[in-house]
Amino acid sequence: MKVNFFRNIFALFIIFLGGALVLVNIGVVDWGFRVAWNFLYPSFFVLLGLKWTIQAFKGETGYGSGLFLLLFGSLLLLDRFGYVTFAFWDVYKLWPLFLVCFGLQFLGSPKKKFKVTFESDKESDWKSGIKGFTIGDHKYDTPNWKAEPIKLWNAVGDHYIDFTKAFIPDEDIPVFVHGLAGDINILMPEHVEFSVNASVKAGEIVVVNQTADGINRSLTFETPGYQEATRKITLDLKLKAGSIRVNKV
Repeated sequence: MKVNFFRNIFALFIIFLGGALVLVNIGVVDWGFRVAWNFLYPSFFVLLGLKWTIQAFKGETGYGSGLFLLLFGSLLLLDRFGYVTFAFWDVYKLWPLFLVCFGLQFLGSPKKKFKVTFESDKESDWKSGIKGFTIGDHKYDTPNWKAEPIKLWNAVGDHYIDFTKAFIPDEDIPVFVHGLAGDINILMPEHVEFSVNASVKAGEIVVVNQTADGINRSLTFETPGYQEATRKITLDLKLKAGSIRVNKV
């Protein structure tokens, strides 16, 4: 499998490189190396993405990688020709593709079984040790809702958690939220100590006065009195694509 994978990538690269050199040699295009490279790698993404997408429709692979590379490469090429404005680091804007790919998995793989759990937004559903594969938005901002440990893996959806309105017990409360795509917004009260361990594959992280955005970004934060505090909140936040924001009010 690995041999075929790398062989296919190498073959596509050689084919495209050869075609580009032919165009340069016969005078169809006149590029320096830097300009040529700006067209070469997006075109390679398009070819590879097209190949993987065709394989996905045949049921040989998943849709995610192929569609992503196909669209990403196409947008980069359109930018090079002046039709749109799209830079390499704008890749995080493509996170809605996860929704498309997720839907195609249902259409293209009828034999596979998926277990999906929908959870309500009521604070009564904030249970200790929640686990599972969920879809949808989660909002916790009702007055005096009780903060308890949570472990949640959310495929697609937004989270809004307002700890300023919560009853927070005198203990360490772990909050684990991981997902594919969406936004996580958390409000923390000034008088509660907390720590944050956040990461995104593509997107933005903002924690108090610290910011990280782009590809494969991570950020850690800890209030000065976190280690000694008995009442504190430990946040573990991770997204494939989207934004994570934690602010104090």
